[in-house]
Amino acid sequence: MDTTGAVPPADAIQLFNGRDLSNWTTPDGGKPEWKVKDGVIHVVPRTGDIVLTESLTDFYLHIEFRCPDLPEATGQQKGNSGIFLHGLYEVQVLDSYGINIPGKGDCGAFYEQFAPLVNACKPPMTWQTYDITFRAPRLADSGDVVEKPRATIFLNGSIIQNNIQLLGPTGSASKIAVVSSGPLRLQDHKDLVCYRNIWAVPLPLEGSDIYDPR
Repeated sequence: MDTTGAVPPADAIQLFNGRDLSNWTTPDGGKPEWKVKDGVIHVVPRTGDIVLTESLTDFYLHIEFRCPDLPEATGQQKGNSGIFLHGLYEVQVLDSYGINIPGKGDCGAFYEQFAPLVNACKPPMTWQTYDITFRAPRLADSGDVVEKPRATIFLNGSIIQNNIQLLGPTGSASKIAVVSSGPLRLQDHKDLVCYRNIWAVPLPLEGSDIYDPR
């Protein structure tokens, strides 16, 4: 089921208020230069990534994106951006429409780690939707990772990542230390990608170990 335009449930956190970037910063804590117009975030190329001020642990994320139409571009130059979960694990945003067998750098990939199972992309200049369930890594008191993070992703209603276990931080974040909770980061890859309708539902870290049949 395509969830474009989905209304956030009552327990959701609005990560973008539709008006401004007051709860986002640059990676160094500055004011973002990306633009907001008519409820849409527009990447301003070469101004840097933006980072959510709030950290998330386990969560369900809904986010909509639109890639520009760059018919002469190829590969990573074709409407590129990325959604970094915990600021560490990049879900690729790219115009990969029409590719028969998507790879580890195409839209829906965990960059350089896991290719999407299928290509569920819509054409460029069309709004597309990610629905992501993310289970954070579990860390020991020492900071060592005892359980790696897991994720399931739907793109435009089709499952493209099925409970995969990430190997660690991806791409440009590969040398950053793993954390048990972290912010969302949206990437400036010099292309005019847009985002809207961004919200998350925090998930309990575990269920009860007590059964009460009442």
